[in-house]
Amino acid sequence: TPKDLSDPQHVAAVLGYDDLDEDSVMTPLGLRTLSRVSVVRDGVAFPQTELLDAQSGHAFFMSQSFTGIAYDAQSGEIVGLYILHPNNVGRCGHIANASYAVKGTARGGHIGEALVKDSLAQAKALGFRIMQFNAVVAFNTHARHLYERLGFTQLGTIPGGFRLDDGTYADICPYYK
Repeated sequence: TPKDLSDPQHVAAVLGYDDLDEDSVMTPLGLRTLSRVSVVRDGVAFPQTELLDAQSGHAFFMSQSFTGIAYDAQSGEIVGLYILHPNNVGRCGHIANASYAVKGTARGGHIGEALVKDSLAQAKALGFRIMQFNAVVAFNTHARHLYERLGFTQLGTIPGGFRLDDGTYADICPYYK
């Protein structure tokens, strides 16, 4: 049973990747932790297909407008992360996009909610006016309910918009706030 990590005595902070000691995150232990947090391996949520190693992980996280990493204050363990970046450029550059991952054993502990709220605050601080999620997989009901509870609006449904790891396709539901 996961602890309620949203309790302030449990979550140390959502820290920016660039505020961290690179060696602590990009060690084999840190990468194993991030790969367990990451849902890339599951093939059911993140659109990217490549797993990260130390070099590609560092480049990927540093290329974002902001990367937030959530820690459990009691164990020091990474329990979630998000990436934040522009959704587009030019006349649409004021719209942010974010992707989230919560470690499987920490799900149900409100880590996702803490990450989304932090990303909204970071997006505002970086000058973004809107947050848009492009590829929320339709069957990811926990994420969809969270976004709706936090005031996001679903824009519609794109049939077969997400290729699953097994080669089949699932619907996606874009959201904005």
